[in-house]
Amino acid sequence: MPIFDYHCTECGSTYEIFHKVREKTEDIVCPKCGSKKSKKQMSAPVISMGGSSSLDKSSQDFGGGCASGMCGLN
Repeated sequence: MPIFDYHCTECGSTYEIFHKVREKTEDIVCPKCGSKKSKKQMSAPVISMGGSSSLDKSSQDFGGGCASGMCGLN
């Protein structure tokens, strides 16, 4: 199920909700104040390409990646 970000217009809190795309936004309830007055926020998608979920330690320490000229060193 996708994750959607919402902002409560009553108390100002921002929270995430797991729900289907076709579910009604009128049914969303703020977990902090219980209000149904929330607006869906634009959020960046998360894309997984498989493999390890953490970055290689050497690329973290030295900036790594092609931008640092290290592509030919692997």
